[in-house]
Amino acid sequence: MRYISTRGGLAPAAFSDILLMGLAPDSGLALPEAYPQIDRGTLDAWRGLSYPELAFEVIRLFADDIPEADLKDIVNRTYTAAAFGSADITPVKRLKDGLAILELSNGPTLAFKDMAMQLLGNLFEYVLEKRGETLNILGATSGDTGSAAEYAMRGKHGINVFMLSPSGKMSAFQRAQMYSLQDANIHNIAIAGLFDDCQDIVKAVSNDHDFKATHKIGTVNSINWARVVAQVVYYFKGYFNATASNDEKVSFCVPSGNFGNVCAGHIARQMGLPIERLIVATNENDVLDEFFRTGVYRPRSSAETHITSSPSMDISKASNFERFVFDLVGRDGDAVRALWAKVDSGEGFDLSAKLDEVCGRFGFVSGQSSHADRIATIRQVDAEDGVVVDTHTADGIKVARELRRAGETVVCLETALPAKFADTIVEALGKQPPRPAGFEGLEALPQRVVELPADAARVKALIVSELGE
Repeated sequence: MRYISTRGGLAPAAFSDILLMGLAPDSGLALPEAYPQIDRGTLDAWRGLSYPELAFEVIRLFADDIPEADLKDIVNRTYTAAAFGSADITPVKRLKDGLAILELSNGPTLAFKDMAMQLLGNLFEYVLEKRGETLNILGATSGDTGSAAEYAMRGKHGINVFMLSPSGKMSAFQRAQMYSLQDANIHNIAIAGLFDDCQDIVKAVSNDHDFKATHKIGTVNSINWARVVAQVVYYFKGYFNATASNDEKVSFCVPSGNFGNVCAGHIARQMGLPIERLIVATNENDVLDEFFRTGVYRPRSSAETHITSSPSMDISKASNFERFVFDLVGRDGDAVRALWAKVDSGEGFDLSAKLDEVCGRFGFVSGQSSHADRIATIRQVDAEDGVVVDTHTADGIKVARELRRAGETVVCLETALPAKFADTIVEALGKQPPRPAGFEGLEALPQRVVELPADAARVKALIVSELGE
């Protein structure tokens, strides 16, 4: 398996190389030269596998430069009952109206990001040790990526984490999860701005190739291909759990801001998983919903980005969207480069001529949810099913119910546990959400964070200072 860039400027590279790379040298994102194809016989063989067994079978198709015995060890150490609460890892629960919820938030930081980040931490450590190298991770988070990355990387040999987050824009629980970590290799940086400002800084630093090489900068954002690969696994597992046989089709509804989660579903569908539709659910920041309805991609400015009660989706420039557009335009790197030049200039682009292909060949549809929708959905699911869902999962449930066809099996991807968004749960239900053991008093712990303006030069100076270089 060799990897190329969405913008055409990367010589085919192995998995371990692009694992550490982050953005490609041409500022594009890594993708395989071709997606591996899964036939019916393979699906039948995979149906009864445990989560670690299935993860190994899927990931080895993409990481074939890692010896199978080593990869199996990495996967088995990652997906354990101790880390994810049960041997099922990603159980499915059904609501009374038939909607299925794929539980993805039973990991160490109570968010779906753990599913990929725990694996990424072990992969990084393995490859760096083999090469005798170190890595300084620069990431941006709208809430959950940061804590998942920090918990996966804390104490890892040869790894430092510099995590940017929008100052004051996350929930108190999310801030406390990150800022209370005291590990010497974890560095939290609160940026005066929004997530998109943090993401722009990560890209600006990554595009300073001399700085990136000198200071060994890598990334854990969903621009990192290994994260997407790890997420592909739970689409297969969710399909098997929600169906009785491989003759059935399933649709997945995915709350989405940065497009990484649903991008993994797109890849699973391209591999041959029987996915009927991929339903994208956005909040008030509806740049993706607008595209899937109209074919026009119009990233918003910071001033146009709403601060909402599903803050992890308060994103107006979706990094991973570039991977899907690469497939949509026939894997033409020159075309993608031209389109993203328009994005970088603030224009956006119009692919409405391809809208039939977006919805037909690729199976995408979308919908949008508001604060009032979230509150109503949280109340309804609690009243009818005795289940408390978080605000982002509520966005997904609302859109899934709105767009579900008669007889269609829809699996909604859970994104986090409600304990992370207590204020909105209290508003909806008049009570605190359940808090898992071990998180009592989290917000009262001492916090360690540096406040900076939205300035890539200031972030680079801090990295140099902290590394003592």
